[in-house]
Amino acid sequence: MKIQLSGAPGRNTFTAYGDGYVMVNGARHETNLIVLPERILPWRTAGFDALAVDDFAELAGLDLEVVLLGTGATLRFPNPQVTRPLAAARIGLEVMDVQAACRTYNILVAEERRVAAALLLR
Repeated sequence: MKIQLSGAPGRNTFTAYGDGYVMVNGARHETNLIVLPERILPWRTAGFDALAVDDFAELAGLDLEVVLLGTGATLRFPNPQVTRPLAAARIGLEVMDVQAACRTYNILVAEERRVAAALLLR
């Protein structure tokens, strides 16, 4: 599905998504990644069942207001113990499926919020 967005020039935004992929500024991504307004980082976690404290510690070090965790095609909540670094850093966490995370991220970027979309695509 293509996404239309206005109001975030020069920023990373999601332009499309589908089964097992997202497109950021027209470029296709098929592996787990962290999308920030100014850069894209690989997210080295092996998937939802492998999420660990270190995965969220990496996010906690990025000077964010909120992390949108896209858990694949369905909504799944991680164990609160592994997300503890975000709470300790006073960073909000919203858990949703990947499609909702893409749409929400675009809205927050347009509002110039310090947001990251951490997406589990495989």
